[in-house]
Amino acid sequence: MRLYEFEGKGLFGKFKIPIPDGRVASTPDEVDAIAKEINAPPAPKPQVLTGGRGKAGGVKVVDNPADARAGAEELFELTIKGFPVEKLLVEPKLDIKKELYLGVTIDRLNYKLVIIASGEGGVDIEEIAEKSPEKIFRKSLDIDEELYGFDAIEIAKKIGISSELTKQATPIVVNLLKLFKAYDAKLAEINPLVITGDGKLIAADSRISLDDDAVFRHPDLADMGIEKRHEEGEMTPREQQATEWGIPYLDLDGNIGMFPGGAGFGIMGNDFIQYYGGKPANFMDSGGGPTPERLARMLVLLNENPNVKVIFGARFGGISRCDDFAKGVTMFLKEHGLSKPMVCRMTGNMWQEGVRLFDEAKKENPELFKNFEFHGIETPIEEISKRAVELARIAEGGN
Repeated sequence: MRLYEFEGKGLFGKFKIPIPDGRVASTPDEVDAIAKEINAPPAPKPQVLTGGRGKAGGVKVVDNPADARAGAEELFELTIKGFPVEKLLVEPKLDIKKELYLGVTIDRLNYKLVIIASGEGGVDIEEIAEKSPEKIFRKSLDIDEELYGFDAIEIAKKIGISSELTKQATPIVVNLLKLFKAYDAKLAEINPLVITGDGKLIAADSRISLDDDAVFRHPDLADMGIEKRHEEGEMTPREQQATEWGIPYLDLDGNIGMFPGGAGFGIMGNDFIQYYGGKPANFMDSGGGPTPERLARMLVLLNENPNVKVIFGARFGGISRCDDFAKGVTMFLKEHGLSKPMVCRMTGNMWQEGVRLFDEAKKENPELFKNFEFHGIETPIEEISKRAVELARIAEGGN
């Protein structure tokens, strides 16, 4: 669960990590009032749960506080990676002398926590790792291992912080780790951690992702206005609708709608589509033993998605029954119709009955099935995957 920048900085403040004096605004008038209060060149920043604000024109420093309102009007008109800007964090412009990187995350391969630091900040740590891996310093820790002051001094020196500033740097490093542990975080990142012209270390930005399954352990988050939300970003309209229906669903950037029979089979189906050159448009999980009504709603999410050019269905009957799968699909076809090609395969529990139900429904109303291809166990899943990728290419005007 990713936090907004201002929420992350709120946690920084609780752990005595220095942050700019900022306030959140929801209207240009509020930005204007805040700019007058801070009485310094304001730097309003869009608050969206995604990166790329700078590239989208979301970094705007207003030299004169009197011009803050006009600048805010432009920012409130922005849409960044599909998400409209609804809040701005207004802070005084920082006199930045140098940008650094400091973060804590989980090393899942070695089952440890890892502190990552670099003398180059302001860009994605992945970019630094790719271009200049020697500029990244890592320190691994067991989950119950303490970080001492001399460890923090070592990290500060490794990324070029001078001896004069280590007194400021040490508590920042130690307290970022404390914050990470205290709030069951998956990532706590200061990027950039800046050295100002007057020799101060300040967290100019924040990125914090919490384990959403552990949010209940921290009631104080609700007091700060932080409530459980989508895993890593703001929900798309389809993700919001799926949440209301209780369907695990995530939009991706492909064009093949994935209609799976469970999370495991869904992951496998996504892998097959990728392997044969296609791109999934979503991940979705039907859950164990889904009702026909639930399956029909899953298809609504895919059929109404303009990015989806073809629907790929893969049902392995176990706890779930393939005859219920057939009933759900047929229910959807009768109530909504199918506006794009769909190819699916059923195997496992009651698959023959599922195929029989499809055959009967097709004889009764062949027009409903003109865009629908269904197969049983006799057709390998690899062939169905290839067919879905082929249909997507045809729909996109390819060969």
